[in-house]
Amino acid sequence: MDTLTDLPAFHPPVPTPRQDSPGLIGLLLALRRNPLTTWTERHFREKVIVGDGVLGRIMVANDPAIIRHVLVDNAGNYRKDDLQMRVLAPGLGRGLLTADGEEWRLQRRTMAPLFTPRNVAGFHPAMNEAADRLVRRWRRRPDGRIVDVSLDMTRVTLDVLERTIFTSGISRNPDALGRAITRYFEGLGRIDPVDIFGLPAWIPRIGRLRARPAIRFFEEMVRDLIAARKTLLAQGQPAPRDLLTLLLEAADPETGKGLSDLDVNANIVTFIGAGHETTANALSWSLYLISQDERVRTLIEAEIDRVLSPGPIVADQIERLVYTRAVIEEAMRLYPPAPFLSRAAIADDDAGGFAIPAGTVVTIAPYVLHRHETLWRDPSAFRPERFLSPQREEIDRFAYLPFGAGPRVCIGATFALQEAIIVLASIVRSVRLDLAPGHDVDPLHRITLRPRHGMPMMLKARGKGV
Repeated sequence: MDTLTDLPAFHPPVPTPRQDSPGLIGLLLALRRNPLTTWTERHFREKVIVGDGVLGRIMVANDPAIIRHVLVDNAGNYRKDDLQMRVLAPGLGRGLLTADGEEWRLQRRTMAPLFTPRNVAGFHPAMNEAADRLVRRWRRRPDGRIVDVSLDMTRVTLDVLERTIFTSGISRNPDALGRAITRYFEGLGRIDPVDIFGLPAWIPRIGRLRARPAIRFFEEMVRDLIAARKTLLAQGQPAPRDLLTLLLEAADPETGKGLSDLDVNANIVTFIGAGHETTANALSWSLYLISQDERVRTLIEAEIDRVLSPGPIVADQIERLVYTRAVIEEAMRLYPPAPFLSRAAIADDDAGGFAIPAGTVVTIAPYVLHRHETLWRDPSAFRPERFLSPQREEIDRFAYLPFGAGPRVCIGATFALQEAIIVLASIVRSVRLDLAPGHDVDPLHRITLRPRHGMPMMLKARGKGV
């Protein structure tokens, strides 16, 4: 393999950073339209920027040592800030993503055993079946047919969820569920000035009103699923050993207390809304990036053809798909599934020589961190080799946060990465995808990082398929 600096690279499109910070009105408009456009050149060059704004005192941290301090070493002093809660809680309830304090610790302890590597490996057949279904459908289409990869990645990841969480089926059309998820993120994902200024919850939010049908859709669907499964369990009937059953039977290893129906409901909605969406976007961005770099496409196709045999992808093959994994990891660096996170200091603190008074909001933006000029060589370039040895060992653990870090690291990270590898490898061994001529790719921050106008791509069959 050539050295990293010798390789040509594709520089994918992103909004050009501002030269200066916008004024209040400009900030509010940018946050509403696309928060990616609020970042300035300073944010990608300086490790710490501190200032006062409409949200109070804010520290933007791109220093891995400070990030480690906030997310790990002194995590107990930092809580989810009020703006995050005002945006996320109305749609996701009090699940793992939004719960705090002892409520969160109980849920985390209870659900951690469900996502052990052994349990995740048990979901590989379901992931393979969903990927194979997608590939078979694509291969029935003539070469040159254009498909919206973003939409199809939504479908395949929802198919995985149905096979792992709802194995007895869902009572709603999967495409209707996909549309509801899109409405949810488009509605609640727009940051409303009402939330920024912390106005009372009874004041209407335009985005929340738009998302209300989607929220109602989720609530009714999940309530019906929980009721049906609890009836089955109460009757002593064999129940699928899927995530829904595991959640209903889960118990806190310290207290023996199970999750309430509200807790189960909130976490199922979280897995659907956040878990599915982030994996679908990671796959969409991976396929787009591969299509723009013939060198990367040649290398990933060669690895997949060498490692895989006809039939389902198994655990030892996943371990050998090192370049495939590196492509996904690099896609999540350039287009992180969750481009922004923040914490509010509960008490006065100090990190990296900077005073952090109580109430300070510490902003850690993976979108900025992953492109920071002091942390990455040629940070805007698509180079999967960063994640191969020996270059991988040069990456600071707290310079790369696709799944967060510390006690609140994404509980489904292993699940998501295994799913992404299986789906991407299944696609690449069977078809080639090229971006539709004339399509402009535009990343949009709506809680997650998604392509604003979808991802239309042309299909062409390759290999023998599955």
